[in-house]
Amino acid sequence: MADYPSEFELDVVLRDGETVQVRPITPDDGPALGDFFERMGPESRYFRFFRVKQSLPPEEVEFFTNVDYDTRMALIVLHEDSMIGVARYDRDSEGSPRAEVAFAVADDQQGRGIGTELLQLLTSHARQAGIEQFQAFVLPENVQMMRVFRNSGYELRRTVDDGVYTVDFPVAYTEGARTAAEHREKRAIAASILPLFFPRSIAVIGASTRAGSIGNTLFRNLLHSGFGGAVYPVNPNATVVNSVRAYSTVSDIPDDVDLAILAVPVSAALDAARECAAKGVRGLVVITAGFSEVGGEGDALEKELLDIVRKAGMRMVGPNCMGLLNTGHPVSMNATFAPIYPPSGNIAMSSQSGALGIAILEYASRNGLGISQFVSVGNKADVSGNDLLLHWEDDPSTDVVLLYLESFGNPRRFARLARRVARKKPIVAVKSGRTIAGSRAASSHTGALASLDAAVDALFQQSGVIRTETLEEMFAVGALLANQPIPKGRRVGIVTNAGGPGILAADALESRGLELPEFSAEFRARLESQLPAEASSRNPVDMIAGATADDFRHVVSEVLDSGEVDALMVIYVPTSRTGMAEIGRAVREVAEEYTGDTTILSVFMQSEQISSLMSSEIETVPTFPFPENAARALARVVRHGEWLLRDPGELPEFDDLDVEGAKMVVADALARIDSDEAGWLEPDEVDALLGSFGIALPASRIADTEEQAVAAARDIDGPVALKVISESALHKSDVGGVLLDVEGDEAVREGFAAVVAAVDEHEGVLVQEMVDGGHEILIGMTEDPNFGPMLVYGLGGVYVELLKDVAFRLNPLTDADATEMIEEIKGADLLKGYRNMPLGDREALKEALLRVSAMVTALPEIVDMDLNPVKVLEPGKGVRVVDARIKVHRTQPGWSPELLDLPAVVSQG
Repeated sequence: MADYPSEFELDVVLRDGETVQVRPITPDDGPALGDFFERMGPESRYFRFFRVKQSLPPEEVEFFTNVDYDTRMALIVLHEDSMIGVARYDRDSEGSPRAEVAFAVADDQQGRGIGTELLQLLTSHARQAGIEQFQAFVLPENVQMMRVFRNSGYELRRTVDDGVYTVDFPVAYTEGARTAAEHREKRAIAASILPLFFPRSIAVIGASTRAGSIGNTLFRNLLHSGFGGAVYPVNPNATVVNSVRAYSTVSDIPDDVDLAILAVPVSAALDAARECAAKGVRGLVVITAGFSEVGGEGDALEKELLDIVRKAGMRMVGPNCMGLLNTGHPVSMNATFAPIYPPSGNIAMSSQSGALGIAILEYASRNGLGISQFVSVGNKADVSGNDLLLHWEDDPSTDVVLLYLESFGNPRRFARLARRVARKKPIVAVKSGRTIAGSRAASSHTGALASLDAAVDALFQQSGVIRTETLEEMFAVGALLANQPIPKGRRVGIVTNAGGPGILAADALESRGLELPEFSAEFRARLESQLPAEASSRNPVDMIAGATADDFRHVVSEVLDSGEVDALMVIYVPTSRTGMAEIGRAVREVAEEYTGDTTILSVFMQSEQISSLMSSEIETVPTFPFPENAARALARVVRHGEWLLRDPGELPEFDDLDVEGAKMVVADALARIDSDEAGWLEPDEVDALLGSFGIALPASRIADTEEQAVAAARDIDGPVALKVISESALHKSDVGGVLLDVEGDEAVREGFAAVVAAVDEHEGVLVQEMVDGGHEILIGMTEDPNFGPMLVYGLGGVYVELLKDVAFRLNPLTDADATEMIEEIKGADLLKGYRNMPLGDREALKEALLRVSAMVTALPEIVDMDLNPVKVLEPGKGVRVVDARIKVHRTQPGWSPELLDLPAVVSQG
């Protein structure tokens, strides 16, 4: 029987935006279940029990509330501590792959999507419990239950017998089920977030009469930004705040309140939140600090605050934040205490740092970057970056999303959402903490190579998120994306009035993989007819220092219309007092008249800001202070354009895997290890595991004595490698624990003695068939505590940690991911016959990566793995794993929803 802790609880957002709690039933839920039954109407009882039950006897209450969470399972839905829904399954028999399911939802709660969310969670539990098929019996009149099944996305088979429908469906998470769940999630989360960004009325609890205080500043900002709704100051010690009548408590406000902002001492925050819950407030922004960011008692306070919010069905930003704003008309809401209100635009941004948020808004205003919505998420106790992505995905006022991240709540969910959203709207992110190494012990090559930052890079790369090094670069990329089309290719043209900056730009662009094409002779002739003899018509086009506004107008227009570039960088070095304004105006006017899709950006090399000059109601040309800044931003945007065109690939299915056999190998190994700690598999276990997934290995034997080694070598019938088996020898070759090309009985005896002498303790010697030739590569895996399994590929052998020529991806891999990993490393050309070296079997290597990914997916017990070296032989001859180490540990029994990505479950971050 699985043991579910009492605090185990999921918070689920329903289609109307309200939040409810879902958890497994316990024996203590008897009274709540009885009360739930009494509130069910006759029709609901009839639909559930196929007869109108008048009561639920004690023995049935006991039966329904006592489950083993495996053969029998039940989930309950709670709202304000009242049970409003129940779902359960009962296996046909112990260990059976089929189970019967049943659902009941309180009469006054039907139509909110509760049954649908219960079905999603119940199927998730069933999959982890080994159940393959659900069966439900439904009366024809129970239209709502049939609709739940039909809209679930699962593949249904429906039959009717004696007036009762039998609905059968596999619980496998199909593409249809996933799509349906994601659609429900987007609709529900967007509805729940709506009161935060589009409130009709706002209460500021803690609105102060003291000028300069946070409460006073925030309330004044709301008034001065032109908010289109009502604003109520709440202050028990004042009758008026900023000429507006004040109320002692939020409950004293005579009208409805959509959004409440808490700017009170931490000691008063929980009571204020309870009053908001009682008032029916839908959204909460908690400016107050003193919660989990200070640890200790603050953690408990934040947990209690979140409990108040969730049970009331509210959504909360914060605590410990600076607020949020929405510049869109007619909302015009500045619910922050920042001194700056940015111009309206199409960039949405979330910041985990309140202090940085103020600087961010100031930078945006100074550089003329238009903001649609801004959120300082603070501690992210409730509303997270994932929720905001769902909200901004279909927000008509937002075209680009900027994120400043310090941590991830649920990286798996972020990856899924970002991958989808980034195909509609670019996501640009700065993730702090690049230099902090992961906490894992480096017990393998893969562990030594991996780091938290490698996991973040892998996540961003697979999800299409544009990662920048600094906030300044994030805004540079954001400005380019918000105002210009994404380039269709890597060809860049440069037009300048100074040769030096043009050369700097060319170097910066080409060093980032962009191209400066040679212009055609015909096009150069057109340019030369309009340029002085001293000018250069090559790319970069150097019009020399005396270039006028008309010169810039003509040449920029010609380059844009040439069709020979995908992006154009215009560089101007001031040569007169009026030059900047004249040239800037000329470039902007050309951009306004241009109707093509070439990307335009500018560099004005002087300290004076000209962003306002380069922007009009028709067109904005992003401007940068130096060529290198512009080149860096353009390169990132170009790569994002290539990601958009990339085939995302598919997760392959192999029909020759022995998953059950592999699971038995792991189970036997864990029984042998007999410890809560992780342990390494024995060589024969490694061979069996890899063999179960079709991963090729050389013939090998384990020998405990010299004579056993001789016998093993005779069986292999050819040169062998001898490798000592020892826990203490991570790098066997470094300590003399490996001998290659050993042949003959006496040589094997001597070799055996030599390799075992290299270590203090050993468990035998691996006698292995020699694999000649081939390229040595590494395939590895390590379990990141936040991101899950992370795969690595790169050059292998003894220099792997020195060269660090590797590529990381989060599991599982698509076929496109595997191809990119192979092509990404610097040594990729070695497999393509570099300098007459033998070609490598890249197709077989790709398949090996995908088979390893399938193995890691099927066996969550694997926490560390090194396949190094793996020999990539010539095309058609495949790959062979020459040496392998795999570490396993016990996984948590039962359902682990915190490790899953469940749509609409907001307690996952």
